[in-house]
Amino acid sequence: MQRLDPLKESPSQTAGPYVHIGCVPNFSGITGVYPADPGAQMVTKATQGERISVEGVVFDGTGTPLKDALIEIWQADAAGIYALRDPRGPGDPAFAGWGRKAADFETGLWRFDTIKPGAVPFPDGRMMAPHISFWIVARGINIGLQTRMYFPDEDNSADPWLTRIEHQNRVPTLIAEKTGDGAYRFDIHLQGPQETVFFDV
Repeated sequence: MQRLDPLKESPSQTAGPYVHIGCVPNFSGITGVYPADPGAQMVTKATQGERISVEGVVFDGTGTPLKDALIEIWQADAAGIYALRDPRGPGDPAFAGWGRKAADFETGLWRFDTIKPGAVPFPDGRMMAPHISFWIVARGINIGLQTRMYFPDEDNSADPWLTRIEHQNRVPTLIAEKTGDGAYRFDIHLQGPQETVFFDV
């Protein structure tokens, strides 16, 4: 009988020139692969919850927008249940729970139309404040960066993740700015004095 040893993790490498072609072909001008790019639409008319939009720009250490950034988000539905493998039961079937967008090649701006997530439990049972998890990849980023966006109109003071951050003066880098009714701005800074807190997960 053949032995099946566990596979080793492949080394990570920076996103090459073809990442957009593979992940968002329609955005890249390549049609016929998918009717729409995977992750392009998170909600439908049947999705429950408050509709919101989240937009922003990924900035490098010089304050220059990364125009080739690719962003993915994961979040719970309005009841605080994830779409996949949530032991508390099935979530909203009309909500994807995951989205993927490329930054605009001219401005670096990206935008997601989604719903405001509900609170979800930490492994020890404490509730986490409503949040959206982000994954960022672009040229020069060897390992995809993980961060979170929290809402300024929620009580984030007891969130188990935010209270674990050693330098509490950096917590505001994870709080979005409310720019209108159901509209939020969340800029991500890779380096510099406004550097966003990233998580090793």
